[in-house]
Order: sequence, then C-alpha cells, then structure tokens
Amino acid sequence: MHGFLIIDKPAGLTSHDVVRRIRRKLGIRRVGHGGTLDPMATGLMPVAVGDATRLLEFFSDSDKGYLATMQLGATTDSQDADGQIMETADWSGIDHFMVKSAINAMVGPIEQVPPMFSALKRDGVPLYKLARKGIAVDRPPRPVLIRSIEMTDCSLPEVSFSVVCSKGTYVRTLAHDIGQQLGCGAHLTALRRFRHGPYDLSAAVTLSQFEAESPTGAAALMIPLIEILTDLPLGQLSVVAIERLMNGVPPQQDEVTFTDPCVEGDMVRLTDGEKLLAVATFAPSRKEEKRGDFELSRVFVLGQ
Repeated sequence: MHGFLIIDKPAGLTSHDVVRRIRRKLGIRRVGHGGTLDPMATGLMPVAVGDATRLLEFFSDSDKGYLATMQLGATTDSQDADGQIMETADWSGIDHFMVKSAINAMVGPIEQVPPMFSALKRDGVPLYKLARKGIAVDRPPRPVLIRSIEMTDCSLPEVSFSVVCSKGTYVRTLAHDIGQQLGCGAHLTALRRFRHGPYDLSAAVTLSQFEAESPTGAAALMIPLIEILTDLPLGQLSVVAIERLMNGVPPQQDEVTFTDPCVEGDMVRLTDGEKLLAVATFAPSRKEEKRGDFELSRVFVLGQ
C-alpha cells in the first residue's frame, strides 16, 4: 500500500498523533507526514504511506497556505494561545489601517527568528524541551518568503489574515512580529492550513472519516505515487530503458517521451504507463556518471 493521504487534521492532536493513528488503521509502519501542524492548528496535512515516504523530501519544499487569527495586546512564550502570557500592552490606539499596513509590510522575503517552542534542535536537543525547562538559547534568523498576505477581518483586538508562504515559515512568529511592529504585541489564537503544494482542502478527508473506512475504502482514498509530484514533467520510458532502470542504470534522453518539454537541471518523473519508476534530474551533460542522461534521486524498483 503506497500513496498520499490528504487529512484534515482536527485541533488538539499533534502531527505525530495523526501518523500513529493512520499506522494503526492500516497496519503499516512506514507512514510519515509532509509538514508539522501544531496541536492548536487544523487543516490540510499530507500523510505519506509506504514508498510515498521517499517523496516527502521533495514535497516538503512546497508553499503552504494558512488562515490565521491573532489577538493584539499580549505576547506569549510560545507565540500562540497555548503558551503563557509574558507581556500585555494597550492596543486601544491601534486602528484598522495601522494593522493592515503592518500586515502588508510582511510581503516578500523576510527573516524570522524561530520560536523556542519549536522542533528545531540545538546540539541534538529539540528547542521546545529547553523552553519547557525555562532555557532560552540564541537562534539565528532564517530567511523565508511570504508570497502573499491579506487581512481578512479586523475586529480588534482580534485580527484575521490569509497567508501563502514558503517552507520553514512560522505563522505564529509572523503574528508575533506583526504585534511587535504595532507596538502592542500579539499572539496566534487560531490557525488552519488550507493549502500544501498542489493540494487544498477539497482533496482532504477528516481523520475520523478515514478511520471509519474499510481497508479497501481507506486504500481508495490514497493518491497514487505518480500523481504526487504533479509539477514535475512526466516521461514515459521505452521497454529497454525500463529493464535497465530496474538495475539502477539511468535512461538515455532518446529513450524517454515527455508530456512537457524539459531542460538541463529539471527534476522529472520517469514512468511505465501509470507506474512511477523514478524521480530524476535531467542532466545530459553530467561528467561523473557516463551512463544515461539522468541523475536518479529515487528509484521504485517494483513500480507503483
């Protein structure tokens, strides 16, 4: 059993809780998720099963979209409503236009200091474990990209916004930083992921719906391997190339028929009909490996 499940995560569960329940339902150990959602957060969570876990590395780089609500006037140690209030400030001098201006200023490349309550590690120890002991360490700012952000409601002191952002963006840090710009502080009170890469909530099922399915029904909810990295060109291999690929030998350029043109450096999907055989980079001028015109990243020997 191999493929992606698009789960609509409920509030109150960790991402690992979701993975554990799917493992139990399917009786399969090889299950992983494509992007952590905090317990407070809800929404789209891609879950990989079987060989699909080998594609998570590529999928996790995708942009994500969120609907968020923050409350002005208070900062917390976790930057969201699950944390302890650290400071409060008067927000009464803030108006709709000031909030909108602070939100709009976040568009484009920005730098974020990751929160202490995060899974990032220092000397092998997750930061959240240090934070629980009251230990704070320096965290270098990291570049992220806010592709779009828009205020959707302003009922002060609560403000809602939608954001589409790059991998590695902390939306609770975004809310915190907007509060700092406004001078009154802020923390996140609600978060819902509505998009991850090419998928949106229209493709999702709730965890309870998935668990209620029969084994056959649960398998039918999975997105096949060949349909996961849909932004990559699709290349059909010749019979001879398929045989050699099964022995780890990349195909020649003239042994692949692509649905869309590709150029040097493009990552592609190599297929046998409806079966994904490999993910590779088109590299006809490579020097180190003489065989074939592709650098193989993942090979699915049995083809799914």
